[in-house]
Amino acid sequence: MADALYGDDPEPGEPFPAGRLCVPVRPGTRASVTRLFRTPVGGRTAVAFTAPARLRAVLGADQPWIPLSEAALRALTEPLGVRELRIDPVLTAPRPATTSVALPEPEPEPLPLPRPLTALAS
Repeated sequence: MADALYGDDPEPGEPFPAGRLCVPVRPGTRASVTRLFRTPVGGRTAVAFTAPARLRAVLGADQPWIPLSEAALRALTEPLGVRELRIDPVLTAPRPATTSVALPEPEPEPLPLPRPLTALAS
């Protein structure tokens, strides 16, 4: 009975509130698919954000997302072997530059000095 009343309420020791999370998705063949990411050591993880502004700050304004509860996100990713969930992660690598920057041309290496000609003895 308590589960039915408090299924999405966080435990007192949980650092993040339960409820709606903003989960980044990518287009699939029939519907949107939850995006999975890699941890710094290479493990697969699901990612969610507590507010749309946090998602946009990390992944950009054009990143599509859907609202899901933590329980629903875990249920979607568990069959894929993903057991880790990162809430409100920060970007660990710089975003690629959108404009190209001209790099200075490298200095050409000096040509080798010509060797003196020597006469062959005949």
